[in-house]
Amino acid sequence: MYYQFILMAAPQTEGQGSGNFLLSLLPILLIFGVFYLLLIRPQQKKQKSHMEMLNALQKGDKVITSGGLKGTVVGVKDNEIVVRIAKEVTVEVEKSYIVQKEER
Repeated sequence: MYYQFILMAAPQTEGQGSGNFLLSLLPILLIFGVFYLLLIRPQQKKQKSHMEMLNALQKGDKVITSGGLKGTVVGVKDNEIVVRIAKEVTVEVEKSYIVQKEER
């Protein structure tokens, strides 16, 4: 008897197919929107600022590589940067391995 009451109280959804479909999609769209705003967009901004920093490197800038080497930029090529890490020791490092530019 309890089950019959529940079935009678359930709303009838015949004829409302498109409205329910859009309402059922709304939470999924909201989740994707929040996901974009909290994860994807900040990562894109960070990547863009990192690329701008790499493209703006000049001779004399102090940099840190992803391996932890600290040095001074001696030369800049297309995809490589020549870094002096000791008095007469220079290494060629790919731009993608430069993590940050040290402030003076």
